[in-house]
Amino acid sequence: MASTIIKDESDYDSSCSSITVPDSSRSWMSNLSFGSHSSSSVYSMGAAAATHNKPHKSNQAAWEAMKRLRREKGGQIGLDHFRLLRRLGSGDIGNVYLCQIRNPAVGSPPCLYAMKVVDREALAIRKKLVRAEMEREILRMLDHPFLPTLYAEFDASHYSCLVMEFCPGGDLYAARLLQPTKRFSISSVKFYAAETLLALEYLHMMGIVYRDLKPENVLVREDGHIMLTDFDLSLKCDVVPKLLKQKQPSMERNHVKSSTICASPSCAAPIQPVLSCFSAGMMKRFSTTMTTTITVQAINDDDNQEIHDSDHEVGTELVAEPINARSKSFVGTHEYLAPEVISGLGHGSEVDWWTFGVFLYEMLYGRTPFKGENNEKTLINILKQPLTFPRRSVGSLKEQEETERVEDLIKKLLVKNPKHRVGSLKGSVEIKRHEFFKGVNWALIRSVRPPKVPNETHTNNISKIRSHNRAFWPKALSKKERDEPYQIPQHFDYF
Repeated sequence: MASTIIKDESDYDSSCSSITVPDSSRSWMSNLSFGSHSSSSVYSMGAAAATHNKPHKSNQAAWEAMKRLRREKGGQIGLDHFRLLRRLGSGDIGNVYLCQIRNPAVGSPPCLYAMKVVDREALAIRKKLVRAEMEREILRMLDHPFLPTLYAEFDASHYSCLVMEFCPGGDLYAARLLQPTKRFSISSVKFYAAETLLALEYLHMMGIVYRDLKPENVLVREDGHIMLTDFDLSLKCDVVPKLLKQKQPSMERNHVKSSTICASPSCAAPIQPVLSCFSAGMMKRFSTTMTTTITVQAINDDDNQEIHDSDHEVGTELVAEPINARSKSFVGTHEYLAPEVISGLGHGSEVDWWTFGVFLYEMLYGRTPFKGENNEKTLINILKQPLTFPRRSVGSLKEQEETERVEDLIKKLLVKNPKHRVGSLKGSVEIKRHEFFKGVNWALIRSVRPPKVPNETHTNNISKIRSHNRAFWPKALSKKERDEPYQIPQHFDYF
């Protein structure tokens, strides 16, 4: 388990509002306790959470149950409408509890949720309240199958509560430890990486630089698909989407029907980007409240050797990358830090593609690429050590070819100069084109059967691993605690 950086510096770019906190999901530290205060409830339902339609959640039991509760209570949802079952874990800014709705409708299936409880007074003392507010703001923005759904938010006294979906499959770090070789197969790596890439793509489109990608922050839902979580380190800034023309290499020109080629901007202008993960409300907000413009222009990328000046345009593609985001914050997990973060010269959205490369490496080989004897050695290795790959036994020629492809992608992601890193110019568009992802049907990836669908045995194994690697595993609440109108713990434990 890698230790984390404690240093905390504010971001400096005036065009970006950001949050920076020390990462803490890889190590447990001493607990800080804060006394309880008034227990009276104050209900405040966020307008975004109350009215925002999430089309990818339609017909799902948990979403419908929350909508029903909101209708019955006139939109005023509070803590006494939920039963806390047990504590799932603790974070730097609060605790997460497993919960369910009290008195659900007769005949409705039981629905479990994850409730994050934040002590605002305690965070104010520790000067971390702004981070919790930023995380809440980001959660309100999200509407994507591989990112958290904010079902409800409300206040109870000096506590803020966020109700999100519960992922029974644990995280990919614990799931990797369950593998016979403590690492994933090539096919599993491709599946999890593809879904994670789509989540990062959406975040960048929304002007959010994630900055905290690692297996511990990728949860596995009940259906086996992933959910990227924890936005304590995220950087929020403006983004300008662009509609770029694709080009056909001259050697393939004769294979393209002339009717499909159109180099005129007037031909490309009517084309609308197909964003299946955006609701109508989100697209409206995307074009009005954010300072964004969509333009059509020809690709001019000197670094892409496959495209030449004599090539023909054959279509358009949406590129939305926050390339102007800049920060000098020095936070995160040591083993995942990008060189530009360590140097302190400033970093932007390219850090997400570096961490994506480390993420691929760890899932494939069971360890991170630059881990040293201690934290200082790790940082030196990231800055100076060349990338190497351990030997990996393969069972077939196809697996060998796939290994070579993913290693080639990792090499292009773990380029120490961020300007030369794949994804630095056009973001996920460049990465999705890589040979490793050849054959991935991005539009229908949610229809693909995941490598592992959580069941009771799998969930129990995850619990054992987490209890082995953590200081403790939370116990279920007592019957008396569950039956009380609502229950806020007397103390919050932070690490």
